[in-house]
Amino acid sequence: MGSDTSGSAVVTGRATRLVTTGCLTVLAVLIVVLGTAVSWLWYRGWHDPKVNDERRDEAYALIRRDASDTAEETARALGTAGTTDADALTEVIWRHSQAPVITYDASRHEFSATAASDALYDTTSILGGGSDRVSQCFVVTYTRDTGRTWSPRVSERDADVCRPATAISGSVHHARTRIANMYTEDLTRAGVSKALDPTGRQRTYDVRSAAREDDTVTVAVLVSSPDATTTQCYRFTRPVQDVAGPNSAEEVPALSC
Repeated sequence: MGSDTSGSAVVTGRATRLVTTGCLTVLAVLIVVLGTAVSWLWYRGWHDPKVNDERRDEAYALIRRDASDTAEETARALGTAGTTDADALTEVIWRHSQAPVITYDASRHEFSATAASDALYDTTSILGGGSDRVSQCFVVTYTRDTGRTWSPRVSERDADVCRPATAISGSVHHARTRIANMYTEDLTRAGVSKALDPTGRQRTYDVRSAAREDDTVTVAVLVSSPDATTTQCYRFTRPVQDVAGPNSAEEVPALSC
């Protein structure tokens, strides 16, 4: 009996030690796993915002560089335009910059072009990747120096400054699409007014004229921002044809209608 009791105690002791060792091993593994997970979460929490900030800064730098390059290119085009006509020079600025609002100060021989630029950049997070957008408002002035030389000056402005211009850009796109798809017989001042403002209650479009010359119709429209703080005249041209296409109309800003 004594021998059996002693043997049982030995077996029980060994089993207890094995269980204890196993529990300690599992606990150690859990500690390592949890520690690794916490370290990974901490790293991603530090790393992802840092990467996103760097990418956002790069996107802003790209916007600024593009704005500067466009301004320099436009200034060179003004210098080689071979004209002093303000409307013709306004078109030169439009062709190169696509600025929706362009004004001219005759006393200072200075044009101002207002437009917002934006850029997308990739973002990263624990839940996966994505994208975000940055935007910057620019007012670019072009001042005529001696001779044919024009000097550009790029200014960054608050987003509120560009909101009217952005709204006008959208309204111009809508007007071009509508005019492009109108029947030829409707391309009159009254017909275009009806197409752009069916209810007659909006103040966005003021159709000033619609004239046909040879095979082209030119429509002059004064486009206003929703808050009525900014206006820009646009001249839309479209070939005279029975079946209009979506790309058959073109627009260009003008200093007056």
